[in-house]
Amino acid sequence: MANHQTLTNQALALAGLAQATMLVHQLATTGSAENAPLQASIGSLLAIDAESVAAIYGGLSGLRAGLQRLEAQLAHAGRIPYPEEARYAALLIVLERQFSKRPDLQQKVRQGIERAQRQTEMFGLLHDNVLAGLGDLYHETISTLQPRIMVRGEPQYLSPPEAVNRIRALLLAGIRAALLWRQCGGSRWKFLFHRQRILQELRALRAYLDA
Repeated sequence: MANHQTLTNQALALAGLAQATMLVHQLATTGSAENAPLQASIGSLLAIDAESVAAIYGGLSGLRAGLQRLEAQLAHAGRIPYPEEARYAALLIVLERQFSKRPDLQQKVRQGIERAQRQTEMFGLLHDNVLAGLGDLYHETISTLQPRIMVRGEPQYLSPPEAVNRIRALLLAGIRAALLWRQCGGSRWKFLFHRQRILQELRALRAYLDA
């Protein structure tokens, strides 16, 4: 991605992270999730050689839900409207930094993603086989790192294997977004000191989508 270290790309990467954590929370607390953002977030795992950050999510519209969610999170000074999702996002950023120091796990994830790409061609992106493979991949790689993410929700929604696989696949998509955030020049201090600039960028992107 040429000239990828821009505020726009940083905002898009954070929106991807917000979207993944929003979907995790929806699945854990209601047992279902919106299909369009789910497709875009899971699809981001398979877009290894995309030309732009937006393209990783199938275009800017694939991040509509994440842009809305992140804007809502940042717009309330002194209050986080979705604290559980913010907790997941913060942990995923920490885990991505741990993951970046483990070339053995990176190799394992790449092999798993290539396997998921082949499965998707046969079954479709959200097929149980694809999601089971991605869920296992998360469990065998990211789950071995510290701190482990404990997803909170309703037991009846967290128990079925299919639900576990979807949540794990989305957490892996969150790692992908956290990696993008860092690759695009994002950092903790930038988030802290450029919060208003990021918020303005999110509003501009949303306005462009809604035009």
